[in-house]
Amino acid sequence: MYDIKIQGGTIVDGTGAPRFHGDIGIKGGRVVALGVCDEGAHEVIDATGAIVTPGFTDIHTHYDGQISWDEEMAPSVFHGVTTAVMGSCGVGFAPVRPTDHEKLIELMEGVEDIPGTALAEGLTWNWETFPQYMDAIDAIPHTLDFLVQVPHDPLRVYVMGDRAIADEDATDEDIAAMRQLLREALDAGAVGFSTGRSDNHRSAKGQPTPASEAAGRELAGIAQAFVGLDRGVLQAVSDFDVMQGDEHFGPEFDLLEGMVASSGGRPLSISTMQRDHSPNQWRWIVERVEKCNARGLDVRMQVAARAIGVMLGLQCTFHPFMGFPSYKRIAHLPLSERVAAMRDPSFRTQLLSEKSEPVAGDGSPLPPLADFFLQNIDMIAMRLYRLGEEPNYEPDKSACLYAEALRQGHRNVLGTIYDALLEQDGRALLYFPLYNYTSMNLDNVHTMLTHPLSLPGLSDGGAHVGTVCDASFPTFLLQHWARDRERGRIPLEQVVKMQAFDTARFLGLSDRGAIAVGQRADLNIIDFDNLQLTPPVIQADLPAGGKRLMQRARGYVATLVGGVPITRNGQLTGARPGRLVRSGR
Repeated sequence: MYDIKIQGGTIVDGTGAPRFHGDIGIKGGRVVALGVCDEGAHEVIDATGAIVTPGFTDIHTHYDGQISWDEEMAPSVFHGVTTAVMGSCGVGFAPVRPTDHEKLIELMEGVEDIPGTALAEGLTWNWETFPQYMDAIDAIPHTLDFLVQVPHDPLRVYVMGDRAIADEDATDEDIAAMRQLLREALDAGAVGFSTGRSDNHRSAKGQPTPASEAAGRELAGIAQAFVGLDRGVLQAVSDFDVMQGDEHFGPEFDLLEGMVASSGGRPLSISTMQRDHSPNQWRWIVERVEKCNARGLDVRMQVAARAIGVMLGLQCTFHPFMGFPSYKRIAHLPLSERVAAMRDPSFRTQLLSEKSEPVAGDGSPLPPLADFFLQNIDMIAMRLYRLGEEPNYEPDKSACLYAEALRQGHRNVLGTIYDALLEQDGRALLYFPLYNYTSMNLDNVHTMLTHPLSLPGLSDGGAHVGTVCDASFPTFLLQHWARDRERGRIPLEQVVKMQAFDTARFLGLSDRGAIAVGQRADLNIIDFDNLQLTPPVIQADLPAGGKRLMQRARGYVATLVGGVPITRNGQLTGARPGRLVRSGR
């Protein structure tokens, strides 16, 4: 008897091979029969009219804190993800000394927009070393499997203490200590090492992250921890300190390349996106990555499934009026009272006559870019859209609020934005595609996604909870790129391979990512024709009453982890089969 038989579905097996009709027999958490499955089963799942895919592996999340108190791992659990990788961008919560808890909370709050109060109340802190952290989170049952990377910032703080500030160079002794701690974590099953080098990443107090300016000798010295191992990956995010044509791009890439070489050639993935201020930078990254691979260095590009955008709303971390004096006087009020005040014509007239005061700078986690946008509101309005009940993440420029104001004869574009934010009793969300939308479409994203050295990533699941909900990337890849987009549609078989097989194999996971006899039964059953993202909503379910954006989808018939259904028809089953995956075990 099979434990479960999935019957009558169209199988997209993850290898890129053509889809085929057949059944799947599951026993002991693995696929034991495929195609014709004659045995009986304790449970039969009817997949008629649906596709069956491997579970998806998300290589870029930030559940590092949430995982210590939350078993569900939402939103990722609602988007077909069965394995998630944490510890991205150099931020995390281990190793840590008891005296540095607050420092790491401030880093995560600022860099990844996770409420510090939620982290302070939710984190259990029943660890100090990284292997202890792994044991602590593995002791809690979860919906998904997960892997952990060792993040650079807490590693630096643990070794250097108060000297772990961005402009302080690590000594040889510091580097040796960080290398030893990384090796201990790798030996315990950590999957890799991550570093963050973005100027946009700031602590809750507006300070640069500890590792943001780390010298090449530090990165190379730490990466030597991988020497002698045949597993493990590196991950990096960098602005490349570049404006258009700036000569600093090359030296920054050289530094990351040196880290790969010092690691003994472990694979590196680099966050890759199009930035408006340097619209060709992503092409330079592609060129350098191609040259690295031609020389035998395994370097990949992590690419988002769509524009990296920000949700603006009165309940969100950011909206266009947060710096206006009149709004600041009511900002502390409950939403209903703020909306009532903003609907007063005299209040509206007064606020629209004002100018925004600075919201970034020292003491603020918001990057300087926030003030630039607030001072150039017309520029925001030209790329600001209503998201809609069926979210449109590739909107035409004619639908932007600036164009709407012109059509309505409004001279003050701010007034149009103001009124849009008050819709749905102040719960309306506006979409601002920040990166990857310079050309006002996703054509460049298509080029990046389909490059043979790219991996889908950058979902930031668990992070940016008040501005972003990109944990839905896996669903968007299927819905938009494999089904709905008329120009440049990507074959379904390729999309599934990209986010199941390719991501798993990059991490060194050979037991998942494909539907084949002997593989783990991490599976999705999807009503592909009716797959639909629902609008994000704000919900207050974090510790200490913290709020976050949550986005679900219609069309997931079931998701299985290790042969155990964790969702059915988009609802959690209560099963918790997920565990820490220890690399090399």
